[in-house]
This record gives sequence, C-alpha cells and structure tokens, in this order.
Amino acid sequence: MLCDICKKNEATVHITKIINGSKQEINLCEKCAMERGELNFVPQIDFVAPFSFQNILSGIMDYMINANNEQYKSFDVSCKNCGTSYNEFKKTGFLGCSECYKNFNNILGPIIKRVQVNLDHTGKIPKRAGKDMIQKKKLLKLKADLQKTVSLEQYEKAATIRDMIKQIEAQMKQNKDDKKEG
Repeated sequence: MLCDICKKNEATVHITKIINGSKQEINLCEKCAMERGELNFVPQIDFVAPFSFQNILSGIMDYMINANNEQYKSFDVSCKNCGTSYNEFKKTGFLGCSECYKNFNNILGPIIKRVQVNLDHTGKIPKRAGKDMIQKKKLLKLKADLQKTVSLEQYEKAATIRDMIKQIEAQMKQNKDDKKEG
C-alpha cells in the first residue's frame, strides 16, 4: 500500500481517527508521518475506568489460588534472579525478568492456561523477521500430521506430507546456507 501523501513510498503508518462519529483513515510512509507530526501523538481517552489491569489480574489470581490450593494463601515466593516477589507481582501486574516465569511457573501456569487456553504463543509473527519461525512451526505441525496419518494407515496422504516436510527442510537448509554466504 502506497503512502496517501507522497504516493511513492510504502505506507508503514496507518492512522484511524474517529471524530464525532466520522471515521477517517490515512496511510503514510514514515517520512510523511514525521513531517506531519503524526508519530508524536498522545491518545485521548475521555473516560476513567473504575478498574485496572492489576486489579483484574490480582482478582483472577486470588480466585484461582483460593479455588485450587489453600496452601498458597499466606506465602510469598520471590524470583531467584531479580528478587521480584509474588505479592509485588500481584500488586503491579509486572514480572521483573524472564526468570520470573520459571520461578512462578507452578502458580502462573494454571492461571495463564485458564485465561489464554494455551501456554504457547500463537499470536502474530512479523512476516519479514519471522519467516524461520513460521517454517519451523509449519514443519512441527506437518510432522505431527505425518505421525497421525501413519497411525491411521493413510499411507498416500502420509507420503504427500512427507514430501512437504522434505521440501520445507530443503528450503530451511537453503536459507541457512544463504545467510552464511551473505
């Protein structure tokens, strides 16, 4: 999509404004957005929520812990790496470091799983930077499908999946070789 102003560069900034019920959309390249000052905005929110993310998170955690484990009612675990305590996490809603996930896993795991259904990230992946990750995920899915089709004795389908796996592995090897040369 080209920039709505210069009509030359790729639009990387997409702005939607709703003013008095009228919706305006504009797509700009980074240069035009900088010139117009569109990257220096502060969102205007006209309401104050009576609750915060931290209060909601704390409430969910208290409910989950009280419903499942009475032993967690009066304890405080701390991260071995950064020192963030469980009570501090409940108050702020923020973990201190990546190690907190490991240290609080037995508490956070069931809560995250209940809220998000799954512990694995399944969100968006950038197209340019995430090609390898997308291929790896596709490869894992195909390998699981292959095992399933073989166990169901669907050998023709299994052969097709096997060929797809070989093709993706060859592409990944080629990409790896290209990166080494470049």
